Amino acid sequence: MSEKFLLPSRGRAPELELVKKLPKNTDALLVPVFQGEDGPELAASGLLGDDAEIVAVLRQLVAVGATGAHGEIVRVPGTSGAAADSVIAVGLGDSDELDEESLRRAAGSAARALAGLDTVATTLGAFGLAAAVEGIALGAYSYTGIRSEDTPASKQPVRKVAFVGDPKTDKDIFVAAQIAAESVLLARDLVNTPSSHLYPESYAAIISAEAKPHGVDVEVLDEKALEKQGFGGLLAVGRGSARPPRLVRLTWAPRKARKSVGLVGKGITFDTGGISLKPASKMEDMISDMGGSAAMVATVLAAARLNLPVKVTATLPLAENMPSGSATRPGDVITHYGGRTSEIINTDAEGRVVLADALARASEDKPEYLLEVATLTGAQMVALGAKTSGVMGSDDFRDRVAETGRRVGESAWAMPLLEEQDEELKSPVADIRNSPNSRNGGMLYAALYLSRFVDEGIEWAHVDIAGPSFNNGSVSGYTPKRATGVPVRTFIEVLREIAEEKN
Repeated sequence: MSEKFLLPSRGRAPELELVKKLPKNTDALLVPVFQGEDGPELAASGLLGDDAEIVAVLRQLVAVGATGAHGEIVRVPGTSGAAADSVIAVGLGDSDELDEESLRRAAGSAARALAGLDTVATTLGAFGLAAAVEGIALGAYSYTGIRSEDTPASKQPVRKVAFVGDPKTDKDIFVAAQIAAESVLLARDLVNTPSSHLYPESYAAIISAEAKPHGVDVEVLDEKALEKQGFGGLLAVGRGSARPPRLVRLTWAPRKARKSVGLVGKGITFDTGGISLKPASKMEDMISDMGGSAAMVATVLAAARLNLPVKVTATLPLAENMPSGSATRPGDVITHYGGRTSEIINTDAEGRVVLADALARASEDKPEYLLEVATLTGAQMVALGAKTSGVMGSDDFRDRVAETGRRVGESAWAMPLLEEQDEELKSPVADIRNSPNSRNGGMLYAALYLSRFVDEGIEWAHVDIAGPSFNNGSVSGYTPKRATGVPVRTFIEVLREIAEEKN
């Protein structure tokens, strides 16, 4: 490829460090505070020195009305004996109710309050190092986009956060949490990139550039190769755009792999709806329609960086869904990879059409597990809201993925495949049709359609992240506006558990 493609902008996040002692020239100390019956209670206050200094800081917090309520951020001057100019207290709420997710959210809220500082030291890790690291990294993330002027220093994320702990015993936990957080940030960067800069050809090149330094093999099929190999679904969706589609395959294959996992992620770099054109309002958010593929890119690279003993192969269909004289029309019949045919009822139901090709190809690898994710249906948000992913597929694996999501703080709920929709799936002119022309159970119908392209005997889970992957609401905890990076941490944890399974 003659032209070198790069992301036009990367999000900013702090440098993280695990230290045994308080670093010199620290701007602020970030300390946890619980909400006690009689007022705030300083916790893990080793950074504050002797008892007199702790009492002095506590008095200041009480004087300004601090309570220790969860997510509360209060900043007071450092005492005369303090090692920093200021002390920032982050509320953790009731100590009996503290868990990893509440710690992660509190750390995320605190991270945003550190903007403009150079170096901050914290003991938040005393209550869960991995959650604290993830919360700080994800909460501090800032994507400023493509601008002619740089962001003022006062609004940039804190440059460095030092977690005070024991590098000898905590290093592995710290590094794994860093990798998980950085993987989420990569997914966010990809999703936040506008479609003027991220389209199938450039996206494939960017994925390749990100993957190769980590020992991940990359295969890219262009439109000619797709035509030759019969990827009719991907070609049908990409046909309306001047920017032709691509299929990217990423493979992490360690020598001591115990299991094999296939990953598939929807990569629609912009979705107008095609001939079944979407309304203009908020169409700009359709830059996020490749969020599934971004999550899978990040997951494969995390598996490599963590050196997980599991073979992971991601199959990523990339296309731009546009209306034109060459676009696929409602009523057309297409032939997918593997030979199954679909009648196209709605060209805005394009995600399942490209995923069908990818699932059929991924099934040929005979993985033990097949995990697939997509910003697939508005029906997901109708059913489960903007923050909870719907999970469908093989009963056991579906339930496992949904439970893992809830455990790591990426809300997910298991949903059924409906027997009564089998009849709706039938077409008078093809094997199946891509839309039932019904408002009932739209998320479930899409999953049922996809199930037809997964080989028997493969444990499969489909995750619909239409709402959770892109936040149009308010900033909260460690969740920013726009791209969230959901559900990368869920998938990393699922791979980690699979890698630990006995044959």
